[in-house]
Amino acid sequence: MKKIFIAATKQNDGKTTVALGLIFNFKKIFRQIGFIKPVGQRYLEEDGLKIDEDSLLIEESMKLCGIKGKLKDMSPVAVEKGFTEDYIRRPKAQAITRQIQASFRRISQRKNLVVIEGTGHAGVGSVFDHSNAKVAKTLGSKVILVSSGGIGRPIDEIILNKALFDREGVKLAGVIINKVMPEKFSKINELVRQGLRLKGVDVLGVIPYKPMLSYPTIRQISEETNFKVLPGYGDTALDNYVAKIVVGAMQSKDAERYIVDQSLIITPGDREDIIKLALDFHKQNCRISGIVLTGDMMLSQEMINQAKEESIPILLAKLDTYTVVSMIHDLNIKIRPKDIGKIEIVEQMIQQYVDLDKLLRRM
Repeated sequence: MKKIFIAATKQNDGKTTVALGLIFNFKKIFRQIGFIKPVGQRYLEEDGLKIDEDSLLIEESMKLCGIKGKLKDMSPVAVEKGFTEDYIRRPKAQAITRQIQASFRRISQRKNLVVIEGTGHAGVGSVFDHSNAKVAKTLGSKVILVSSGGIGRPIDEIILNKALFDREGVKLAGVIINKVMPEKFSKINELVRQGLRLKGVDVLGVIPYKPMLSYPTIRQISEETNFKVLPGYGDTALDNYVAKIVVGAMQSKDAERYIVDQSLIITPGDREDIIKLALDFHKQNCRISGIVLTGDMMLSQEMINQAKEESIPILLAKLDTYTVVSMIHDLNIKIRPKDIGKIEIVEQMIQQYVDLDKLLRRM
């Protein structure tokens, strides 16, 4: 059985994206693939269990390619509120280790490959004696380190993280540089490979940044902010992607310059001129993904009916416009099982930009 541990130099570098892409590509080679995220910090309640949200994404996504997994064992340790304090007062390292090992044994039964996802950088989890480096050693796996685009900073961070894995005797299979701006791709691809080669580190792939992967849906915005969605819209409309936020705090003639396809319009509910402008753009094949009305102010029923006719979802927020914009801007957007388009892009990116044959040899 082959196995690979995916770690990162920091949060949101793209570990789950890489894991998802590897699983969808390797399903063409391996009959049975397993997944486990031994330590999870962002969890959801599922059937009475605390399940890491990334594990839930992988489990649901794996069903799309006919792979079944045991959700409970995919996420054996959930770092819930008070977990760290309890551990410091009553350390139980061996119990946590046994829990991880038991779940891994069940996950890996009759599997040809197991993909293991870490949490954050190499040292995360050290406070309860289960850093990523320690867990990778416990499971006897080599590591892929994922870092985000650049030259100096990624190299510095990779070498720092590698030192922790080296201390535990864990070997790197290689590194993947993710989210590289397309206009800098050629330069970074060349220099980061050369710079890491001088440090004895092999680059498995350099992946360009795909803006679409960070687009939220109207549904995600509503769920994360608790803004109320006016009734009368189907699932299709709520799954509209948002490529740009346009704040309607200007004259409508000035707002014309900023509205593009897949825009989310955020404006006080008494700015019917801005809403009318958005509806006009939508009718001219410049799709409006949704409208957020701020200040707890409602449009006229006539305007609401027009938006419904065009299947443009309307969300209501009691907060002021600035606070609403800040909340949406700060959302941590992750791929969800329903994001079929995003999952297909991830699969294609890994296939195109990562040397899968080299990775297989390293595993």
